[in-house]
Amino acid sequence: MNFQYSYLELPEIFYREWQPEESYKREPLIFNEDLARELGILGGLPQATRPFAQAYAGFQFGHFNMLGDGRAVMLGELIVPNLRRFDVQLKGAGRTPFARGADGNAALGPMLREYIVGEFMAAAGVPTTRALAITTTGKEVLRERPLIGAVLTRVATSHIRVGTFDFARAYASFDELKALADYTIWRHFCELLEESDGKYLQLLRRVAKSQAELIAGWMGLGFVHGVMNTDNMAISGETLDYGPCAFLDGYNPAAVFSFIDKQGRYSYKNQPAIAAWNLSRLAEALLPLIAPEREIAIELVTKEIDLFPEYYMNNWLKVMRRKMGLKGEREDDHDLAQELLDAMAEYSLDFTETFRSFEFPELREWRRKWIRRLNSAGQNAEQATELLRRNNPAIIPRNHKVEQALTAAETGDLQPVHDLVNALRRPYIESAQYSKPKVVEKYVTFCGT
Repeated sequence: MNFQYSYLELPEIFYREWQPEESYKREPLIFNEDLARELGILGGLPQATRPFAQAYAGFQFGHFNMLGDGRAVMLGELIVPNLRRFDVQLKGAGRTPFARGADGNAALGPMLREYIVGEFMAAAGVPTTRALAITTTGKEVLRERPLIGAVLTRVATSHIRVGTFDFARAYASFDELKALADYTIWRHFCELLEESDGKYLQLLRRVAKSQAELIAGWMGLGFVHGVMNTDNMAISGETLDYGPCAFLDGYNPAAVFSFIDKQGRYSYKNQPAIAAWNLSRLAEALLPLIAPEREIAIELVTKEIDLFPEYYMNNWLKVMRRKMGLKGEREDDHDLAQELLDAMAEYSLDFTETFRSFEFPELREWRRKWIRRLNSAGQNAEQATELLRRNNPAIIPRNHKVEQALTAAETGDLQPVHDLVNALRRPYIESAQYSKPKVVEKYVTFCGT
């Protein structure tokens, strides 16, 4: 098995060939054997013959910036046994031409967080990038304090982002933009290759639908990404970048955990709206490909973006029906779900625990409505409760447990990380050690850059 480099067939504006920095004292720390087995690479990765850094831009908290892989280098693409194609990237591999004055390094804690949360997402069935390996670099990374340097080996179906199209809109020619769009279709939506007309509008639609499904999955787990900039929105529909992410404890729809998100732009409740905003930036980038006349192109993409709330709501209702143990569909299922969430917010009920039973005094009135809904579909509470246990995780990456594991790792003790990941890979199995909630007042996270 050798690396392939289809991305390098794109115009050179989209990348720079670049060698990762060699660390003088790199030591293996984590190796994800489960993922390696899925990829068919238990014997190790092939030699990277043409590593490169990707160029992209992004709207960060609504403001456009030129970005790019400032500390990441793509080793290449693997074709795995089921013939799927995956990127393999080193994150924290030193400065690149896109470093913009930064040091190009990564610290151990954020890399371990990406490994922990990514493994949970994969086990919970939410599309995600995953960590294949983590190595320490033997050098300190200076942030608020000196930290242990580390490199993450990340696997994704691709690293093409909405921000890649932001970059093309700002800096690329029409032909370069078209090359990127055609490559993206080939990479992720090959069924559109036979389309002679309207394939770029179809591309926008496919990305919108995949994002609607992804965000609904996040919302169903109480996941707060924390930094939904367009450079962190993967065209593939996978969760990309676990920087200042966290999970809800007591349900609060306005929850924000990122230290830098002072205005709550990326709060839990805002995630669907931000996804739509990001898709609008993708639509803007695609305008020249949609139609020769700009006004017609704007009209066409506007209609597509306007459909996103419907795509999202359909996916969210699927998630909520499953979380409530409901069979079939009823018109008032949305109201039933919203009433449950309103009650959870009023009493700050734990998001994860609540969906495992509904046996809370505060939910007595709502539970009567729930039982009537069950009866209308020929279900009873016992049957539905069994579905709850199967459809709702007992274990999530509780914020305090993640912090405990990361703190231990920084002292050289990796066992809490291993134990936590092993539990998260079986998230529907009760665990006295990991299932119990603990509300951490004013919990904040940092992006790690």
